Amino acid sequence: MFTGIIESTGVVKSIKHNKKNLDIIISSSLSSKLKIDESLSHNGVCLTITNSNSKNHSVTVINESIKKSNFSEIKIGSLINLERSMKIGDRLDGHIVQGHVDETAKCVEKIDQENSWIYVFEYPNKFNDYIIEKGSICINGVSLTCFDLRNNTFSVAIIPHTYHKTNFNLLDVGDIVNLEFDMIGKYINKISRR
Repeated sequence: MFTGIIESTGVVKSIKHNKKNLDIIISSSLSSKLKIDESLSHNGVCLTITNSNSKNHSVTVINESIKKSNFSEIKIGSLINLERSMKIGDRLDGHIVQGHVDETAKCVEKIDQENSWIYVFEYPNKFNDYIIEKGSICINGVSLTCFDLRNNTFSVAIIPHTYHKTNFNLLDVGDIVNLEFDMIGKYINKISRR
C-alpha cells in the first residue's frame, strides 16, 4: 500500500526486453535504501525490487502492467515518480493507493496559472463511475484531487512543490499517464451493482 506522496524521482538507465516483460534499471537517491523483494511504486505501478546498489535498482515489469500503464512508452532517460510502501502507524497524507494501475489517460490541456498548473486528462468512458468531483485519484503515483468532470475528462491542480518534485514538470499535452481510481470507490461501485 502507498499514499501517493512521491518521495523521489528516478531516471531510467537501461531497458531490456525479456520475452513479454521489461527488465529496467533505474538510478535514484532511494536506490541505496532499497532491499531485494521490497515493493516500490514506479509512476504508480507497484514493482518488486530485483536488485539494488548504491546508485541503481532493478525491476521487472510484466506484460499485464505494460499493457495497462505508460510503461509501454518508457524510454532510457524517462523520469519516474517513486514512493516506498507506507508503514503501519504512519500518517496517511494522500489517500490509499495500491499501486495497481487501472488505465492510462492522455493529457489534453496544460494551463499555466502563474506558479500553479491545471492539467486536463481524457480517459475512457467506461471508468466514469469511478471518478467523482473532488474525489481522490492517483496519476503517475501522485495522490491528487480531481475536479471539473465532463464526460470523459477531469482536471487536477498542481502546486509548485509537487510540480518540481515529480515528473509533472515534464508532462505536456499528448503525454500518457497512469491512473489508479480510488479503491474505496471501486468497492462501493461493485457492491451497488448487485
